[in-house]
Amino acid sequence: MTVPILAVTSGEPAGIGPDICLDLPEADLPCRCVVLGDKTLLQARAQALGKSVQLQDYDAARAPAAGVLEVLHIPLRTPCEAGRLSTENAPYVLQLLDRAYEGVQAGEFAALVTAPLHKGILNDAGIAFTGHTEYLAEKSGTDQVVMMLAGGGLRVALATTHLPLKDIAAAINRPLIESVATILAQDLRSKFGVKNPNILVTGLNPHAGEGGHLGHEEIDIIIPALEALRAGGMNIHGPYPADTLFQPFMLQGADAVLAMYHDQGLPVLKYASFGKGVNITLGLPFVRTSVDHGTALTLAGSGKADSGSLIVAVDTALAMAQHHRA
Repeated sequence: MTVPILAVTSGEPAGIGPDICLDLPEADLPCRCVVLGDKTLLQARAQALGKSVQLQDYDAARAPAAGVLEVLHIPLRTPCEAGRLSTENAPYVLQLLDRAYEGVQAGEFAALVTAPLHKGILNDAGIAFTGHTEYLAEKSGTDQVVMMLAGGGLRVALATTHLPLKDIAAAINRPLIESVATILAQDLRSKFGVKNPNILVTGLNPHAGEGGHLGHEEIDIIIPALEALRAGGMNIHGPYPADTLFQPFMLQGADAVLAMYHDQGLPVLKYASFGKGVNITLGLPFVRTSVDHGTALTLAGSGKADSGSLIVAVDTALAMAQHHRA
């Protein structure tokens, strides 16, 4: 039986990405995890953390022994110190992502898992970058992708992602709601094995607009979109007030919640699962998951970084890839 090979990008070299990748051999996962990164950096970080991790150069035809970390070496542009960002290494961070993308598209890797990168330093280096999700969508020529986080018994997808709060209402429209919900339902079926996904949708405004007294987006946009989706056979319900939807009795039997914006749905999920959650990009022609946290520069090299979210991200990616392949 062929063991699946997953690509794991180590992300921002000054952050905790390299630290948490070093824990992968101890996780005893039923797959091969190939870490993309600078081998010298990983060795130095292991030494600084007191981790006795043996590294082996990646060879698709040769699986490593148990407890050995496979590394696809991509060299840094300049030496890196834990916690200290450098714009000179911004191209290196994207090189990791590009190589992993090429491998997953070619079938070399069964899925792509990403450690955190630092969007600010990429933009400071003159690279227009809004996030992994948007970057991979553009690379793959995918018109529409959906960000979903899972953990703590919840799956929360987002209609909009990294937008300033003042721009969200203008971005919400019927085609967006219908396309995001369709991708969510399709991937719940094809990548999670949910036969008839039950999706609950939040309103945009407080109290879901309270019959138009607190906003008209629910009446004018969200309700007509959900009616059209139900008419097409989708099992989707709402819009519900976001402040009362996230209760056990409301979520019973739900497979996912579709929230209108980032800070509406994700605080609840992260409260329930932080450090054990996983970020998932839906709509791509391959499986991509990520950790639910950032680069944590102050923890890099300290030995205090928790690799739990990365382990869950790998485990989730493997399960999704198996459903996707089937």
